[in-house]
Amino acid sequence: MKICELCEEQAKKSRNGKPHEFLSKIDEARIFKGKSPRGFEEQDYQCVTCKAKFTQSTAKNDLAWTLWQG
Repeated sequence: MKICELCEEQAKKSRNGKPHEFLSKIDEARIFKGKSPRGFEEQDYQCVTCKAKFTQSTAKNDLAWTLWQG
């Protein structure tokens, strides 16, 4: 299934990019603790329009928004 235009733009957003209006949280946030300030969080989202799934991460070495294919 092809992803919607909003999800195409979402995949390009930076660390400060907010989820688009049709992305909804699908799980609780995962909190990874480390020595301060190295902890980070991940949150999963799914688009109600095209069913695309994303993970938003605050880890400095990860992509801010990861689009999961498949």
